[in-house]
This record gives sequence, C-alpha cells and structure tokens, in this order.
Amino acid sequence: MAFSPQFLDELRARTGLADVVARRVRLIRKGREHSGLCPFHKEKTPSFTVNEEKGFYHCFGCGAHGGAIDFVMNTDSLSFPEAVERLAADAGMEIPVDSPEEQERSRKQQTILQAMEAAAVHFEKILQKPEGKAALDYLARRGIDDAAIKRFRIGFALDAKGSLKGALAGEGVSEEMMEAGGLLIRPDDASRSLYDRFRGRVMFPITDGRGRVIAFGGRILGVGEPKYLNSPETAIFHKGRVLYGLAQAREQARKSGAVIVTEGYTDVIAMAEAGFANVVAPLGTALTEDQIGELWKLAPEPVLCFDGDNAGQRAAARAAERALPLLRPGFSLRFAVLPPGEDPDSLINKSGPQAMAAALAGAAPLSEVLWRMETGGRAVSTPEERASLQKRMEDHARRIDDALVRRHFLDAIRERLRPKRYVKGGAKRIELTMAPPLGSLSAAGHADPADADRKILIAGIINHPNLFHMIEDEIGRIGFGDQFLDMLRQAIVSILSSDHDIVTENLKAELERRGFSETLDAIFNDPLIRKNSYIKPGAPEKNVLEGWNQILRRIRSGANALEVESMKGADIDRQEWERLLMLKKASLEDDDE
Repeated sequence: MAFSPQFLDELRARTGLADVVARRVRLIRKGREHSGLCPFHKEKTPSFTVNEEKGFYHCFGCGAHGGAIDFVMNTDSLSFPEAVERLAADAGMEIPVDSPEEQERSRKQQTILQAMEAAAVHFEKILQKPEGKAALDYLARRGIDDAAIKRFRIGFALDAKGSLKGALAGEGVSEEMMEAGGLLIRPDDASRSLYDRFRGRVMFPITDGRGRVIAFGGRILGVGEPKYLNSPETAIFHKGRVLYGLAQAREQARKSGAVIVTEGYTDVIAMAEAGFANVVAPLGTALTEDQIGELWKLAPEPVLCFDGDNAGQRAAARAAERALPLLRPGFSLRFAVLPPGEDPDSLINKSGPQAMAAALAGAAPLSEVLWRMETGGRAVSTPEERASLQKRMEDHARRIDDALVRRHFLDAIRERLRPKRYVKGGAKRIELTMAPPLGSLSAAGHADPADADRKILIAGIINHPNLFHMIEDEIGRIGFGDQFLDMLRQAIVSILSSDHDIVTENLKAELERRGFSETLDAIFNDPLIRKNSYIKPGAPEKNVLEGWNQILRRIRSGANALEVESMKGADIDRQEWERLLMLKKASLEDDDE
C-alpha cells in the first residue's frame, strides 16, 4: 500500500510523538524534550530522548532514531502500512483509497486471513470433540495443559481428505481462498478434487505480529512422514520473516528486555509452561536475516537455545555466521547449548525450570561460538596453529559491516591470541591476563566467599523495592558467583527497571512466576538472612541503606584484592602498578570501615 507524502505529513502533524512513546516508555519532561529508559536496549541511566517539536526520538546509547511511525513499527513488530493504519485510526484519519490493483490485492489478503481464522477455529473445535481424544492424550503426555492449548490455539486435523474443505465450504469459504491460504492441495490429475493438506495432525496456528493466523504447522499423530508439516508460502505467509509464538512472547520480552529462540513449536510451549513466556522459534529453517531483525526489535541480545547434539551445534554455528554482517553496536546474539541429548522440553521435564534457567544464564557470546567452532575445543599451541586460527577468525570478523564492531571484534581476537610473556627476574613463564570481570568470577573458577552478602542484598531489595534506585548502578556492576543468584539478580533488575512502583508482594509473585520459587525459599529461610533485621519489611530506610553500603564495601574490597592478587609477578608498566596500589589501598580502607 502506497501513501502520499501529503497524507504522511498530515498524519505526523496530528500524532503526538510523546504520547505514542509514552505508551511504552515512562517519560520525564526536561525543558523542550522528554527522556526515559530506551525501549530498544537495556540501560540503567536514561539516554533516550523525545523531541516533540522536531518530531523524532533518539537514543544516545544504541543509536535508535526515528519518528512515530518508526517507533510503532519497531516496538510492535508491524510493517510500515500496518503502523500507518494504526496511527491513522488513533488520529481519526481516513486511509486514502488505493488503486484498483492494490484494493484487489488487499481484499484477497483479507479473505485469505478470514479463511485461515475459520480453519483455526475448526481445528480447535475438533480437538475438543471425541475425535480429538488421541491428540489431547498426546498433548497431555507432552505436559501441555488446557491453558497452553487455549493460549496457543492448538487444534487437531482429522485424518480425512475432505474434513476441513467441507467444514469451511459450509461457512461460505471458497475453495479458491482455501487453496490460496495453503489449506488445500491441488492434485496433478486435473480431474480430481482438491483435498486437505493437513490430515491426522496436531495443529499449531502460526500468527503474525498482530496475532492473526497466517499459516499452520502440523505434527503427525502416530507414525508417518514428514513428522512436522508447515503451510507453503502464500500471499500472507513468508516463512523466513515469521517467528512462531511472537504474538504471545512480545509483551514479556518487552518487560524483561530478553527474548529466547528455540528450535520448534513444542519447545516454545514447554518453556512457556515452565514460566519462560518470552520464547519464539523459527519455522523449521535456519534463522534468517529478517528474523534476526525481528528479534532485535524485542531485545538487543536474543539468546538462541539449541539442542545439545551435533545438529544443534551446527545450527548455532550457522546462526552465528548469518548474524555477522548484521551486527551493530549493542546488538548481537548469545547462544545457550543444552546438555547432550536434551532439548528444552526434555530438560525441563527431567530437571525442572531452574536447569533451563541455568543453561540460559550460561549463554555464550557470538564470538565465543565462532571460537569454539574453529578450535573444536582443542588447545591451539604451535605458531602455525595460532596463525591459522587467527586468519580464520579474522575472516569472520571482516564480514561484519559495521566498522566499529568489526574493529573491536578484531581487537578481541588478537588479544585472545596474544603470546605469553615472561616475568622479570625469573624463569617462570606466566600469561599476563586481566583479572576476570566481576560478573565472570564463578565461570573462571574462583570461589566467591560473599554469597551470603549477595543473598542479603537480594532479600533487602525484594523487601524494599522502593529503595532499589539508590544502589541500582552498584548492583549491575558486582559479580555473583552463584549462577542462580545471578539469574535472580538479573530478573529483579529487569522487573524494577520497567515497573518503578511495584510492591514487595507483586515482585515476589512475578519472580515466582519466572521459576525462582526455590531460590527465594532458600534465601528467605536462611537463618543468616533472617537475623539481619535491617532488611526486613518495615525496617527504617536509613538502616537499610547503611546495611547495604556495608555489604557493598565488603564486596568491592574482595574484588579489588582478587585483582591485585591475580597480577602479582606480572610484567606491568608504571601506570598499571600505580593503579594496583590504589586498588590495594582502597581494599584496606574498606576492610577498616
């Protein structure tokens, strides 16, 4: 659909940009502008501004920029025409009449959509009839309950060539539209009738970003091939642009600032059942550039979750390579690989949601996936091997279009392959490396002696969420050696960043819904936690803040001491030596307080 410049100018003039943005972002007026936390990437300090007079928003953190139409497209995963239609409806404006050809194309698409919706309703009804009992039993065995069946509109197609065709014909849907929607197959023999594409299958409706049914995926019930069957491409369905579960996942992805990508329909549903509501899946193919773009509208670093077999490893490598040219500052992918032989559904059934949460928390950055792919997990020691590895990794980096990201990628490769250096005055050979970031101490093998302090911090924040803003920056910087505590910390930060007024009861309920019940019980039933009266509900704010400050000083002191210890004996310059002395002094001062 084409819109005239005059119509678009009038739409922009009649649309309040700040009002549109305020539906998603809590804005604060500052002079002629509004500011708030950017909806397109995670941040703790607002860098997102809205200039109503000039008609644009801009984020100084991630570079997001545009007007009202761009904002609606990116936050609601809509096409340009869909965003224009929504804003025009809000502004009370009539959409201009299209050319006859465009009107016919639009009419046909609407008719196909009606046919697809009618098919979805038919499949849903069949599932609940006696003929659908075997399908319901299958879903029950997979742990898919009635709520999930309703939420994802799961249905069943009878094993008969004319079941759907007859039912929809009775509702006035033409065979032409059923065929156009991919519901019917035309046989090679022109004398034979069209017949149902989906037969004897559990049906999973595939929707667009607005929740409209545009296609189906069918899982065969019993023995047969193919195991999964998708609709063909149609005027309303383009497989490489669509993500299964997007309509259901979008809201939670927005709230949490994270989105998870799995390999199939049942994985999406199993994870939603386990409390992971921000999960989507491609449709049986490798992740496409269009799908990566859709994911980045939801979160800056989507986590791709792959099965722990060789096929899963290959899929991760393909996705990493596909994403390379698209990388830009602040936007990448992370990769969670499950234990061998497990998929999300089986892992959750065997080990519970926390096992899944642990796998997601250990997601590796894109660069690490490429490193593992090129090294095969083997040590690279000889000069020839290192040179070969460097060339292969740099070849990957040069595929990145963004110059700044490409430069940092190359720097990271060369730093990782940097030769070892010798200690002055001795024959012992060590590698001069930076101390691990605070957030990776556990992964690096360092035991964290301050888990109790971190539990007290967590308990205090849950009991006093109104004071979170006082230590928000510190909480984001400190490391958590225990992976479950770290995941809980991340969830709390995500919730409180999007809801500044949430109370303790609602915060606990949301955390429990996300699968943290056991972790919360362990914290609040810990005698050490209970004896710290200053973190209990109703404690004076002054006491809470003083207690938090003492804990944060201890954590900083431990981190400084660890970095100083890690650099002992290393060949460092004077400036670095002075920095270490300052760290040691700060550590001692914190210990004395």
